[in-house]
Amino acid sequence: MSVLFVAVPVAIGLGGLAVAAFLWALHQGQWDDLDSPQQKMLQDDIRVRRHARK
Repeated sequence: MSVLFVAVPVAIGLGGLAVAAFLWALHQGQWDDLDSPQQKMLQDDIRVRRHARK
């Protein structure tokens, strides 16, 4: 039973840190554009292929 007095506050603290990290990342603009990185990856691959053929 005494373990709960330690485990519950630790779990709440870790959950609070996760929420704080999420909110910090949200305000920093980490989730502003989710599609461009995927498209840039494909475009870079095409550029490399074209350069390798020359």
